[in-house]
Amino acid sequence: MTAETKTQADQAGQVTTVYQVTGMTCGHCEGAVAGEISEIEGVTSVQAAATTGQVTVVSRTPLEDAAVRAAVDEAGYELAGQI
Repeated sequence: MTAETKTQADQAGQVTTVYQVTGMTCGHCEGAVAGEISEIEGVTSVQAAATTGQVTVVSRTPLEDAAVRAAVDEAGYELAGQI
């Protein structure tokens, strides 16, 4: 983790990370991305917003970028990175 990321650990020991995803335009897009990311081991919550392209992921431990990228790719979208 670097200081540039917005990954934060809260008191419950969970990590919140915000990602930028390109190509989402509607609720179906949000559901596809959230569904794929939620399959990653350790993910407890996913909130995708097509209007901003932001996907907020809560997990028990920090996630590997490669795993998140693969999930977003599987959904048919592109992971631009963490914000």
